[in-house]
Amino acid sequence: MADKPHALCLPFPGQGHINPMMKLAMLIHSRGFHITFVNTHFTHERIAESCGPSALTGLHDFRLETISDGLPQDHGRILKLPELCEAALKNFPAPLKQLIVEINESGDVPPVSCIVSSGFLNFTQEIADEVGVPRVALWTTSACGYWGYFHVPDLIQKGYTPLKGMSYLSLLIYYSWDAVCVRLKPYKYG
Repeated sequence: MADKPHALCLPFPGQGHINPMMKLAMLIHSRGFHITFVNTHFTHERIAESCGPSALTGLHDFRLETISDGLPQDHGRILKLPELCEAALKNFPAPLKQLIVEINESGDVPPVSCIVSSGFLNFTQEIADEVGVPRVALWTTSACGYWGYFHVPDLIQKGYTPLKGMSYLSLLIYYSWDAVCVRLKPYKYG
């Protein structure tokens, strides 16, 4: 059993992160990996409510585990994304590391051999380094979204952000559209 690779997958508990991570986990599983898919208690319960309890029964060698996001059950985490981000960064590391230790000491499953986590969860790199396994970051943002993030330093350098008033908004839109138009022009070869 120790020879089988074991990926621990941890998506950020927000819309647009869980499904892509689940699809990647299933693809990795189909290639012979043991999978431990980690969600928050809240997300786990929502999946069970919306899809039925059978949605949470894993495949052979595909475990579903939960950790706490540290927020109260009645917290509006879906609408309060900054608070969820802060809670994840603060409250995920200790229980995640404890879960990895428990998995590795259990003898029931292969030890964790890599961590696959959302790109936002940078603390998982430190945990991976501590337990001696590689970490892969899954970035679920669209190409357009990534392009926007990529140009934030340019926007700051040019003084377009942070916005200093509504008049800057038209400049920002013009800058963004101009950059898109430059990329859409036909490329001349030779």
